[in-house]
Amino acid sequence: MTPVPPMVIRPRRRPLPEPLRTIRRIIRLETPWLRPIGRLLKAMMPNSLLGRSLLIIVVPLIVLQVITAIIFFDRHWDTMSRRLNNAVSADIGVILDYMEAYPNPRDWQWMFALAHLRQQLKITFEPGAMLPMRPPPDQTADFVARTLYRTLSDFTDLPYQVDVVDERTLEITIQTRTGLLRVEVPRKRLFSVTTYIFMGWMTISSVILFAVATVFMRNQVRPIRRLAMAADALGKGRDVTDFKSEGATEVRQAGIAFTRMRERINRQIAQRTEMLAGVSHDLRTPLTRMRLQLALMEGQEGTEELTQDITDMERMVEGYLAFARGEGTEELEVTPLVELVAGVVQRMRRNGAEIDMHAEAPVTVPVKPQALERCLMNILGNAHRFAKHISIRLGLRDHSVEILVDDDGPGIPADRREDVFRAFVRIESSRNPRTGGTGLGLTIARDVVRAMGGDITLEDSPLGGLRARVRLPL
Repeated sequence: MTPVPPMVIRPRRRPLPEPLRTIRRIIRLETPWLRPIGRLLKAMMPNSLLGRSLLIIVVPLIVLQVITAIIFFDRHWDTMSRRLNNAVSADIGVILDYMEAYPNPRDWQWMFALAHLRQQLKITFEPGAMLPMRPPPDQTADFVARTLYRTLSDFTDLPYQVDVVDERTLEITIQTRTGLLRVEVPRKRLFSVTTYIFMGWMTISSVILFAVATVFMRNQVRPIRRLAMAADALGKGRDVTDFKSEGATEVRQAGIAFTRMRERINRQIAQRTEMLAGVSHDLRTPLTRMRLQLALMEGQEGTEELTQDITDMERMVEGYLAFARGEGTEELEVTPLVELVAGVVQRMRRNGAEIDMHAEAPVTVPVKPQALERCLMNILGNAHRFAKHISIRLGLRDHSVEILVDDDGPGIPADRREDVFRAFVRIESSRNPRTGGTGLGLTIARDVVRAMGGDITLEDSPLGGLRARVRLPL
């Protein structure tokens, strides 16, 4: 009696608390009000690995720059601007205090000259003048003038105005009891140019970092792209001999695994071809002996029926071997496709088929010529068997070559179109191979086309019958 293995009871995972689940849904953009944002971000995300890798580098870099700029403007620039404006406002406050203490205008001249020499303040006084009434500067005014206007209120209670003379000079007009005091202040005393230097260096360093990251990421992505191209070429039946594993360790491991897989596939194909060559020889030998034996029994009853049976067996064996062999030994060749199709059409016309052919433009494609001829012969042979008129069109569609074969026959029901590509499946109800074939024609055709990276599909034809659409990659 077979012992029953002990049952393993795994502990159930404790569910996350509701606050943590809410946070997880927000991070994953799974909440209803965040789903549109998630779809928008997904649509804006680049599709390539290089683009997404650079995005991973650029987004933190931009966030860091924004945070640094905010801190700089909030602390450094604001603090430095406030200190510079306080210094100028304090100088003007000292001048106003001196004018209040010494009301004689003749005592002011040496002080105005000293302020111009030591503090770079150009001061003039207009006796009896009045300050025009104007509102304070709004948010759209000059930033330096707006800051100076706010700072002056801490050092004087007199009415004043701040105007921008030009790009380098600001003018402060103060209403005193005896007239107007005008003070011209250089902008460099109120504003630090280190802001522009900081922003410039931050931008330059970011561009350099982004360029270096782009070069490094491109070098890391290139081996992955080469691996994808090699895998695509192998899927299309093309020879991949110049592929070399390179890049990061993980990419090298993937490249080595691809190389080993390619070698195993080629080895299996070669072994299958050799085995089938032997099977073909072994099967033909007894059939040949049977045919010779029947030739010696010519004239006896039943020999004609046996001869026909042997002929049918040979046809089925040849069809089976062609399907199992899959034309695997033929190499790809750059072939003028229009000439190849025209040759197949010409042979079918000699067999009595009525075929109309049209090619949009000359096309050259790497294919297996004999395998493709066999594929087209099978498709056209099926159409000729059931239809009176056949139309074949050839052209370029979406980076691939498309061959359309239309006929006016009875067609195939939509629910049976995939079944006909299976081996030994026939839509024709009788079991006579002379009327319905061996059931391998379309199977071999699809196998051949897929071995070259293409595909065959069946559709409704504008002629009323069946359309076979053959797609081949460029």
